Amino acid sequence: MDIEQRKAKIEERIAELTAQMRKISDDLDEPLPADLEDQAIDLEDDEVLSGLGLSHQKELRLLNGALMRIAGGSYGICAQCGDDISPERLDAVPYAVICRKCM
Repeated sequence: MDIEQRKAKIEERIAELTAQMRKISDDLDEPLPADLEDQAIDLEDDEVLSGLGLSHQKELRLLNGALMRIAGGSYGICAQCGDDISPERLDAVPYAVICRKCM
């Protein structure tokens, strides 16, 4: 996979996460039901959604960092030893900043 394909996959993932975060935000903005049992269930659901939203925010930051490294020409180069990060690692973790041996 070349750098442009990796960039496109990262941008695609950013779009997916952004759409999911918008949905989470909309779900969290819904008013609580009048029934107390339903409220308790909704509050538990909201807690899960909030955690998922935070996870998405973290992944977005990492992906945006990868895009910045692509623009700067340092994408795919280990920040610790300077060797290339393997394509397999970048396939699995597109925002990886260190190679497998430096982990």
